[in-house]
Amino acid sequence: MPERKTTKSAGVITCDACPVLCRIRPGRTGACDRYGNTEGVLTRLDPFVVTQRVVEKDGALVPFGEREWDGSLVPGAPTFVTGVGSGTTYPDYKPAPFIVASEYEGVDMVTVVSEGIFSYCGLKVKIDTDRYIGPETANVRVDGEPVGHVTTAEYGSQMLSLGGVRHLTGGSKREGTVTCDMMLKLCNGEAVDMVVDDGAAVTIRAGKAPLIDGIMEERMRVGCGSATIGMFAKQWHGHADEVIVVDDHITGVLSEHQAGRFLAMAHAGIRVRGRKSTPGRYFQVAEPGTGWGGTDINDPLSIIDKIDPKVAWPGLRLLMVSTTGEDAGYFVLDEALTPVPADMPAALDVTVGRIGENCEPALTTVLFMAGAGGSLRAGVTENPVRLTRSVKEALTRVTCAGAPVYVWSGGGITLMVDVTTMPEGSFGYVPTPAIVAPIEFTLRLGDYAAMGGHMDAVSRLDEVAGADRLKAVRWHERAPWPGAPLAGAAADR
Repeated sequence: MPERKTTKSAGVITCDACPVLCRIRPGRTGACDRYGNTEGVLTRLDPFVVTQRVVEKDGALVPFGEREWDGSLVPGAPTFVTGVGSGTTYPDYKPAPFIVASEYEGVDMVTVVSEGIFSYCGLKVKIDTDRYIGPETANVRVDGEPVGHVTTAEYGSQMLSLGGVRHLTGGSKREGTVTCDMMLKLCNGEAVDMVVDDGAAVTIRAGKAPLIDGIMEERMRVGCGSATIGMFAKQWHGHADEVIVVDDHITGVLSEHQAGRFLAMAHAGIRVRGRKSTPGRYFQVAEPGTGWGGTDINDPLSIIDKIDPKVAWPGLRLLMVSTTGEDAGYFVLDEALTPVPADMPAALDVTVGRIGENCEPALTTVLFMAGAGGSLRAGVTENPVRLTRSVKEALTRVTCAGAPVYVWSGGGITLMVDVTTMPEGSFGYVPTPAIVAPIEFTLRLGDYAAMGGHMDAVSRLDEVAGADRLKAVRWHERAPWPGAPLAGAAADR
């Protein structure tokens, strides 16, 4: 591993791995817990991670059976050096900690490996639930401190925007500390409790179902009320005279809906509250909440505005159901045209179950979002704009701990990555406060030389394999091999 310059005084050493410049006494660690004073030497304490694609000769993945991989390198297996535990480029003027040359199917490649110290970073969180968690733009709080806000809901999911530079550095010291701790926990797969102003108490964890006001969510809705009608209208036809699918956004009424018309269903004369959008589609039938279909109602009949005696008839069969199938009721109109609860017919019970079957499991998705700034790019080349252009021209692949990222269009290298695709413990922090995250830039060796890369700092993969603290983890099989050239780049050469 590269030696680090330190300042010593009576056994105390000064760490220069970040702007905090911790003075560390013998046997102690710095504020980030990643560097310590080991017998007067500044020492990185956590593992340096590489990922390996372990294959047999026929290309099949080697099964590990019941035993855990012990973290040692598998000889001859394709190996990719990640930024986890690699160190940083701070204070900016020096090359990245590792610039590693390798070969992929006869192509000479190079991967520039570093840990970024990100003040400009945040989390985009997708919570699969139609339950109301709070008004859009409402503050999200952890330990009483604002750490983000509710943003625009998406199809079947509530969305949060958490962290960001204004919470990390623009508020009180405690706000920044709590925000950094929240982000670190979520990025590293831990659960975090939070409260939305004028909304719900939420517990989230990446890759797990969310807890909303103490209730574990199980299903992501199959669609809005109108979409649900479109999917199941034919299965309801002949078994119900009217179906109302309750939904916070678009409540569907089958006999009015275009699907009902195509099936030549008679209009049932049951009018629901709310604002009619198009035939059979109603907005604002109730307030948002944790009841049926993400509304605040627990009695579905409360959304019925009127039943037209000129159209409806005694014996009319009415099914009311939510967009997850978790709530359903069957009613028959009596002589006074009042809906009376009745036993659910078996055929309709099957369709309610099928709604649930078509709902995907409720999960929490955490995307880490950050911008690769000056220190990262200067660690790759003396002319950082060339790296930016190389990324935009699809010559350079950007990864985080080997995981694929989405790079936003426009200026800079602004990326997003799903934290569940990264090795365990990939993220760290510094008390500035900021999040420390791994990042890698992989491109052809010739392209790296042409961009003005730090060629005198290039090492071979077999040299890195002998580094201390090395830990191997299994490659994330759903992702493209990070050490390969981009398809567009390969086609052009």
